[in-house]
Amino acid sequence: MNNDYLQRIKTSKNVLFIIDASHEIEETLLKNWIDKQKKDNDLDCKISHCVVPIVDDPEDIPTDSLAVALDIDKNTLVVPTRVVWKSRLDSTSNNKLYKPKLIDLLRANPRRPSKRQAKKILSIDPNLARCIIATPATLEDLSLRFKKRNEVSIVSIDLADYVAEQASLALEVAERRLRGSRYKVPRQVSKQVRASDGYKRGLQEIMQQSGETENELRQRALPYFKELVALPHNFWQDVSAVCYRWIISLGYKKKVEVDAKKLARYRNIVREHPTALLWTHKTHMDGVTMQSVLFENDFPPPHIMGGINMAFAGVGFLARRSGAIFIRRSFQDKPLYKLVLRQYLSFLLEKRFPLTWSFEGTRSRVGKLMPPRYGILKYVIDAMQELPDENLHIIPIAINYDMNNDVKDYAAEQSGGRKRPESLSWMISYLRRMRQPLGRIYVDFGEPVIINKNALKDDELALQKAAFQVGVEVNRVTPITLTSLMCLSLLGAAPRAQTIDELFSNMNSFREWAQHRGIQFSSDFDDQNNMVDLIETMVNNKLLKRYDGGPEIVYAIGNNQHSVASYYRNTIVHHFVSKAIAELALLEGKKDNETRLETFWKEAERLRDLFKFEFFYAPKQEFKEDINSVLVFYDKDWKKNIEGDDYVSVIFDKLTPLVAHASLTPFIEAYRIVSDNLARLDSMQSWDEEEMLDLSFKYGKQLYLQRRISSRASMGKMLFTNAYKLLDSYGLVEAVQEPSDKNELTKKRKKMSRDLRLLSDRLEKIRVMAIPNYIDRL
Repeated sequence: MNNDYLQRIKTSKNVLFIIDASHEIEETLLKNWIDKQKKDNDLDCKISHCVVPIVDDPEDIPTDSLAVALDIDKNTLVVPTRVVWKSRLDSTSNNKLYKPKLIDLLRANPRRPSKRQAKKILSIDPNLARCIIATPATLEDLSLRFKKRNEVSIVSIDLADYVAEQASLALEVAERRLRGSRYKVPRQVSKQVRASDGYKRGLQEIMQQSGETENELRQRALPYFKELVALPHNFWQDVSAVCYRWIISLGYKKKVEVDAKKLARYRNIVREHPTALLWTHKTHMDGVTMQSVLFENDFPPPHIMGGINMAFAGVGFLARRSGAIFIRRSFQDKPLYKLVLRQYLSFLLEKRFPLTWSFEGTRSRVGKLMPPRYGILKYVIDAMQELPDENLHIIPIAINYDMNNDVKDYAAEQSGGRKRPESLSWMISYLRRMRQPLGRIYVDFGEPVIINKNALKDDELALQKAAFQVGVEVNRVTPITLTSLMCLSLLGAAPRAQTIDELFSNMNSFREWAQHRGIQFSSDFDDQNNMVDLIETMVNNKLLKRYDGGPEIVYAIGNNQHSVASYYRNTIVHHFVSKAIAELALLEGKKDNETRLETFWKEAERLRDLFKFEFFYAPKQEFKEDINSVLVFYDKDWKKNIEGDDYVSVIFDKLTPLVAHASLTPFIEAYRIVSDNLARLDSMQSWDEEEMLDLSFKYGKQLYLQRRISSRASMGKMLFTNAYKLLDSYGLVEAVQEPSDKNELTKKRKKMSRDLRLLSDRLEKIRVMAIPNYIDRL
């Protein structure tokens, strides 16, 4: 027994033990334990007890017997008690969590055994039943707290109802000390939120607008609470953990690669601050991976937020009981729903239950990080306004895969195909397709991004800046995987195939440069056998094709697989953007009245802006410093030497590996397709996005057949859409109303088209310059 609790019991004249027992075995254990404590500690207080089966349903506790028992002296100390049943689920070996088997869970909840099971457990090992007490409180103190809460709202029927709720919460905390942080779950959430000052204030604001009474609004809000509030339960957490491991093992190595030291650091942040964990979204496996990694490492389980479309049969039931919050896609015209959501999130943040969701809001269909979605983040920031805490800690998380089983679907969607809606049959089909070797999963954590809620009031762009900082951090810790680097290398060499020696040599050249830049690599690079195995996996998946009919085995991107290969290349392309821009800027000719250095920086900044819808950049000055560091690696005096007439040819001999053609070609070619179409359009004619997509796919197919673009990878919805956004941001999309403005807009559109064609020519020059590098390594 806790010494502090024991001392309080010793100094009390009257003690009421609330016995949380599901059946008579637990009741007898607790009564015998209380008698033993009284004898061993010479307790001379008057002891009574009342059985309240809290564990049967913590959200709806029967309190008839407790109401009778509470008719006692107000100075009575109320002490909650419970039996904690230890099981194999609590076992550890070498500090590793026991991994439950399905049989452990099919026997019903091993943490809450039935009467028959409890009897059997005691016959095998009585030490598996451990009696605990939770934080005690006097009846007077509980009565005062109950009265104070009722001043806000009557959500507890009577004092007995309130005391049972508080006993349930206190016992959860006490039991968690034995089980671990992974089992930290909120209880009585709906009641606590409905009894909060913030919720009442929100209702009063809606009352003024709607004319409804407070009671009418409270009743109308109850379905929203039922819809939104997750019901995490220790048993279902265990079930989910088993499911997560099984799903991961269908195609991936069971051990997810994660930095345990970083995870320990962030575990402490979560305990001390309101926290959100934002992760990259590349596949349906992301949420599974996140939850599995955190559970395995005794991380407080985050409440994962997602669209209500994922709450379909089976999945919705299990997900809600392991912490999922399903949010409607649209509720702008439902102020009561928004109030419930805001107050619920505020409660979770205040109680240090971390929130988690996808940074991008939807899966990336092209591999690279997508622009942030601010919706959920804004709701969370709004919820922070209810708390005394000023800072929200956002932990950026990068999740990456050797192979992504969704990529073929993405490639089809980007080519104009339709996305299959989520359902139970869809999920079964998805899991079946997972049954193939897919390599490893890698999870890494960026530096926390701290948002000060008060700063948002003074800076309208603060939320946007914070979100982009998260993106920069995620990109920074995204490792280069063997698959992605191989695709970068082979796409750069295309249409040429490479021998295994050429391939490894070329990748080593990339790796040496990236290591100088401090870029992380996945663990596959440390083992030659892993590299060979992964190449075989890529061949079996038809991502690569292998030809062994000649004297040497050669590899190339598989037939019709350039879009898939581009996806993998795009997962790491952000690491090479600075170098690619530097290469392209070096090839820009000197402008009138400018030095070569001035021309170089103007072109670098122009290219930075050209890809503003594709990549996350550091602020302009940091960007320039980054470009400078790229070139200093090859020539410390490049700023001075660039003025030499033959400098470009000299430095390009040193710039190995050349990356512009391998990393930026599909973006520039896609932009050129859209820009060419726009240049043909009459300046007084409007052009919507749907029409743009239709024309761009048709024109792109023509250019591909003419081999004026390199591959089908340069044709995709997201590429065309971003090109459309760019042209619109330059004022080139909207039709002019005045005939006098017609010629000017036509000139601007044609200039843009011409500039992109010239940029394509520069890429081709770099590709040609890269070919001797391959030959030299033969």
